[in-house]
Amino acid sequence: MATRVETENGKSQRMSDQPEIAELKDVAEAAMCSFRQYARSRPEVVAMWCVGIGFILGWKLRP
Repeated sequence: MATRVETENGKSQRMSDQPEIAELKDVAEAAMCSFRQYARSRPEVVAMWCVGIGFILGWKLRP
């Protein structure tokens, strides 16, 4: 993620932090790995969550 740093004249400037992006990528990969493992062990629960989320989205997004 990028952070903002204040310069001498009071304006904020954006700084890119590549290590933070790499950490975020590692966390996202670990979360997906955990989700896949859970989905393999309990597919019926994941399927019902998908149906429920689809129902709510379909209900709220219809014209």
